[in-house]
Amino acid sequence: MRYFIELAYKGTNFHGWQIQPNAISIQEIIEQSLSTKFQESISVTGAGRTDAGVHASFFVAHFETKKSFDVKKIIYGLNNLVGQDISVYKIYPVNERLHARFDAISRTYEYRISKRKNPFLRELSTFFNKDLDIDLMNKGGEILLNYTDYTSFSKLHTDTKTNNCSVSQAFWEEKDELLIFTITADRFLRNMVRAIVGTLLDLGEHKINITQFKKIIEIKDRTKAGKSAPAEGLFLTNIKYPSNPSY
Repeated sequence: MRYFIELAYKGTNFHGWQIQPNAISIQEIIEQSLSTKFQESISVTGAGRTDAGVHASFFVAHFETKKSFDVKKIIYGLNNLVGQDISVYKIYPVNERLHARFDAISRTYEYRISKRKNPFLRELSTFFNKDLDIDLMNKGGEILLNYTDYTSFSKLHTDTKTNNCSVSQAFWEEKDELLIFTITADRFLRNMVRAIVGTLLDLGEHKINITQFKKIIEIKDRTKAGKSAPAEGLFLTNIKYPSNPSY
């Protein structure tokens, strides 16, 4: 039986979602905890990767087990095992062919900037106190929607077959002392959101103009875009799946 597990995590003390040698990852902690509770070796497949220091207020993964179990007891037990930086919210059965990564139809990220130094937002936002032209940054966000090839915002030398993505929204808004960038797409390239944010911040500081921003996208060269924004401000906030998958 295949199950989806919904969770959240603060990524500060982890080297991203994916298991890797000589580093602690969220995937490793979840797999170890599930294996302990079920007393069998369980592997977990996540909806995607998040890099070191990146957070997720909503994340989905799947695992399989033949054992029957009390969902509430398992969730309670898992939350006692995974530590304070991870929370397990839900576990529920799904079609055995539903895949947490490949069947996701969209993902949403937020990048959070603190406009003033706030110790309670440390590690959960990026402090940036320079004046920014938010209207111009939103124009940049609208322009992003006109393109599909985001090579200029992709980490170099990745193993992806294509750098095409379908971005459906990209906008900035101010909420109290936070400036939040929201972006939704069917898929994201490695480092894509942070590279976009860094370039839009250049636009907001008037280091580049709209024409130059368009050229950066069209030239398909990562070295021409802005610096990647720090990981601490980035959150995966939503993942959507087909309401009625055709299996």
